Amino acid sequence: MDKIINVAQYVFEEYRRVTGEVIDEMKLHKLLYFAQRESLAIINEPLFEGEFEGWKYGPVCKEIRNSITPDGIIDVDGDISDEGKYIVNNVILEYGSLASWKLSELSHKELSWKNARIGFHEGENGNHKLKLEDIRKDAQKVRPYDHVWDMYYDEFEDEVME
Repeated sequence: MDKIINVAQYVFEEYRRVTGEVIDEMKLHKLLYFAQRESLAIINEPLFEGEFEGWKYGPVCKEIRNSITPDGIIDVDGDISDEGKYIVNNVILEYGSLASWKLSELSHKELSWKNARIGFHEGENGNHKLKLEDIRKDAQKVRPYDHVWDMYYDEFEDEVME
């Protein structure tokens, strides 16, 4: 299992490589959450050790919040697994083009975030942890290969129409 700090740095670098932009902190937290959820959907295992709290704008990892700089993440101590790279790359391709606020809205539909928000008012930051078993439930609704099928279907449809 990868360390969240190393996964965060990989997201930071890969997002910059793909988009030419530096990722903002809100987007980083949401992409990390979605990577964890996708890992549970694809391989039924967490991608990394690390916890999220149910903050008002969605899941936030305090370890990353305290480690992010404009140049990346501090205290990185290694690379991530090939499996992790595959999952993160797909998450960036699927969600990376969305605005941070859109990702926040998507995260608000997650059971794990909703359960971590119990007892907090809408505008209040929370400090309850998202439970891994709740993220597993969120992962059950994910169909990770739909976007791949759509891509092949579009190519096939183009060939048939020619």
